[in-house]
Amino acid sequence: MASITIRHLDDEVKTRLRVRASANGHSMEEEARIILREAVGREAEPENLASFIRECFEPFGGVELELPPRTPMREPPNFS
Repeated sequence: MASITIRHLDDEVKTRLRVRASANGHSMEEEARIILREAVGREAEPENLASFIRECFEPFGGVELELPPRTPMREPPNFS
């Protein structure tokens, strides 16, 4: 197993980590391992382009477009 040292950690962050670890019944070291495991264990979800576009333009309101009537397909050209 690897180990790391974190230098220049703010006192406030260390205090909050200690309190969080205590509330969860863990040591500070175990709590830090859990936090890191969760943070790097998440895989980026693929973004749905249609949802992204909808989110961007939804605040501006929608537009209703008139759809042309559907007609049967034309016969393909005969090249003989």
